[in-house]
Amino acid sequence: MFRSYFPLVLSLFLAVYGLINFWIGLRGWQCIGRHVPFLNAKIYWPAFWLIAVSYLAGRFGREVLPEAAGRLLTLAGSYWLGFMVYFVLALAVVDVFRLLNRLFGFLPPDPARNPGLSPAAGLTVLLLVAGIMAYGWWNARNPRVIHYSITIPKKAGEIKELRVVAVSDLHLGTIVHNGRLLKLVDMVNDLEPDLVLLPGDVVDEDPGPFVEQDMVATFRQLAPRYGIYAVPGNHEYLGRKSEEIIRHLQGAGITVLRDRAVKIADSFYLVGRDDMFRGRFDGGGNRLDLYDLMKGLDRSLPVILMDHQPSLAGQAVEEGVDLKLSGHTHRGQLFPFNLVTRRMYGVDWGYQRRGDLQEIVSSGFGTWGPPVRVGSTPEIVKIDIRFGRD
Repeated sequence: MFRSYFPLVLSLFLAVYGLINFWIGLRGWQCIGRHVPFLNAKIYWPAFWLIAVSYLAGRFGREVLPEAAGRLLTLAGSYWLGFMVYFVLALAVVDVFRLLNRLFGFLPPDPARNPGLSPAAGLTVLLLVAGIMAYGWWNARNPRVIHYSITIPKKAGEIKELRVVAVSDLHLGTIVHNGRLLKLVDMVNDLEPDLVLLPGDVVDEDPGPFVEQDMVATFRQLAPRYGIYAVPGNHEYLGRKSEEIIRHLQGAGITVLRDRAVKIADSFYLVGRDDMFRGRFDGGGNRLDLYDLMKGLDRSLPVILMDHQPSLAGQAVEEGVDLKLSGHTHRGQLFPFNLVTRRMYGVDWGYQRRGDLQEIVSSGFGTWGPPVRVGSTPEIVKIDIRFGRD
């Protein structure tokens, strides 16, 4: 069904995207067009549209463009997406103010009848947006460690306490490169985890940079006692290279659980759900129902579930899951999108309890699209679990 509506959805998206960028470009031209001597419309508009469509050109043209050109366009366009969001917000405020001023006359009328922004207003908007983007760039590269201490009131064999480190949404690729992964590995090793969990979106669609930058060797610097486990996220499937991605992750010493449960140290279960997007993009069928996935498990032992998207927590409650770990939301990544994710998921970040189920949703480590975070901080989640009743 999704594929049948895809051309319509794509057409609407391109129309809206084009109109938004035309508005930004027009305001920019009105602001600087008459004040920069060497600039004219024949130079300004082609340059503007090259920047505005660079992300789409890089993503959709990678089959026909040289690889280096495609990645450069994607990188430049990723930054533009962030600028676009905050240009829209800033220009909307300015245009609303100008409309109210025209209606109610807060300021004296402009004798030049300038239809656009004044150079001073335009410079103010540019500096404001550039400042927000600079902060967001810095913020995205400075993850913090979030610590939770929880109790699961079940015995886990000889294990009394377990330190889990969970890192979701790495989005490893051209933007979140091996240097960032090295920093992550150092931070995780400093936490001395017993178990490392990666709840989806480990690789950002294209496994090429993962291989070229030898991220396999970087992951192999992790050596937790009970291993490293991952589940696929939607981005493992969006590029339609999921099998290749999973093969490389397994080569890095990561066990990928696709609708599979494992018993660890004969003490607790780790259950990994495949992503909801598998049936939409992979063509390999839909994921298993949680009931079927957990059939035959000894529910007297603790059950930890990884599910990339924080949906359907009610099923986890019904099936007796003790701890559920998710990511996916990025906590909106860019304000004000955190208001949207909070509405969509109820809990788009942090800890909540539903009956006997404890659920943790991470804002993730990396970024998708704009390589910035505003109103959302990247994180590594450390969970100290105590088994049995106090």
